[in-house]
Amino acid sequence: MDISTIILLVILAIAVLWAITAYNRFVTLKHNVSESWSNIDVLLKQRYEELPKLVDTCRQYMTYERETLERITELRNDCNQRRAEGDVTGLAAAEGLLGGAMTGLLARAEAYPELKSSEHFQRLLARISALQDGISDRREFYNESVNINNIRREQFPDLIIARLFGFGAFTLFEVDEQVREDMDMRELFKR
Repeated sequence: MDISTIILLVILAIAVLWAITAYNRFVTLKHNVSESWSNIDVLLKQRYEELPKLVDTCRQYMTYERETLERITELRNDCNQRRAEGDVTGLAAAEGLLGGAMTGLLARAEAYPELKSSEHFQRLLARISALQDGISDRREFYNESVNINNIRREQFPDLIIARLFGFGAFTLFEVDEQVREDMDMRELFKR
């Protein structure tokens, strides 16, 4: 074999190795995004299963807050439906509304010492708080995984493999701007 054939084979081998490596990175990124979404989904399912218990317990103590509790149930059902449909954008918006409603419920509990002192209510509040924190942490991990994937698929030369094999972008799990605003606690107590 002459030197030009050897050089051509070496270049071809390097290109094939790079393509295999890039493809495998995209597969890994895709599965990281799926795993991180699954982690969010597990916590959301736990929250959806535990919220009715919270609502039932709260109803025993807060019959006059029925409207708030019904709204939380309605929002929970909406989130559950969007999660089942795989609507990440819609779920993020619905989750924001549910989180706001839960914050309102917690703020109202501060106004009623007899409710606040209930052992059952305290345990449920602690569990909801832990779930909310876990969802927030998992959402951050999911968005990081999505961001890494989306950046990688736009970088040259990896974008060649991404386009060739159809590795797509994923949607970030973002909360609506209205939910990010500071809450006026006095308004929550007026409701």
